Amino acid sequence: MKRVVFKVGSSVLTETTNIAKERMMNLVTLIAQTRKKYEVVLVSSGAVAAGYTALKLDRNRATSKKVLASVGQPILMHSYKNKFEIYNVEISQILLTEEDFDSRIHTKIFQDIIDSTLENDILPIINENDISTTPEQLFGDNDQLSAHVAHYIGADMLVILSDIDGYYDANPSEKPNAKIRKVVTELKLEELNQSHTPNSEFATGGIVTKLKAAEYMINKGKSMFLCNGYDLTTAREFLMEGIQNKGTLFTPKDNVKKGKR
Repeated sequence: MKRVVFKVGSSVLTETTNIAKERMMNLVTLIAQTRKKYEVVLVSSGAVAAGYTALKLDRNRATSKKVLASVGQPILMHSYKNKFEIYNVEISQILLTEEDFDSRIHTKIFQDIIDSTLENDILPIINENDISTTPEQLFGDNDQLSAHVAHYIGADMLVILSDIDGYYDANPSEKPNAKIRKVVTELKLEELNQSHTPNSEFATGGIVTKLKAAEYMINKGKSMFLCNGYDLTTAREFLMEGIQNKGTLFTPKDNVKKGKR
């Protein structure tokens, strides 16, 4: 069975200062369906935003952000647990930092944990452990984390659910005629170094962090699919039916030649 990593951002999971319950339910439904065909791992943002629903602190202050994350992580997991119980899906929580990928021992530990949870039909939900760590120990965004997770657990595909339909050939907010690039096999340095701020105040990424995640996957010989997390039709069609109407597939040139996804 193939293995897929989903990454969902704060912009999808939150609405103003609340968890977007309907969007989260739609995500849970998609994952429950996808699990019939793939082994699934979920990398989920949203702890800080969830914490803000209970405690209004300035998230721009490092300590306040850690407090919000510590308050929000159980709120987020509780929301997931309630919704996944509808589909009789058991979940586990795994918190990682960049250091977990730099140590052979630490890497083997989380690889074994994820393999074991999947073998026991449990859905691992991963987030970055930014509560008791220094900035040097963190990726800083879950796009990078999800790409590393996908590679190190031998996933066949990373699917990033975002607030955009895909990767455009120009900024669609500035150029209405911008078109989605359906397949990308190579990213230029200027694309990876462009400046772009996230749309949500609780998001830490933006298009550049997604492109860096895509670059990482391509360099590892694997694929990443970027699509809309508000409307999951594109993700469902791509994964369950092999149809790509929207979204961007980042994949090595060799995969395109072989007709692989």
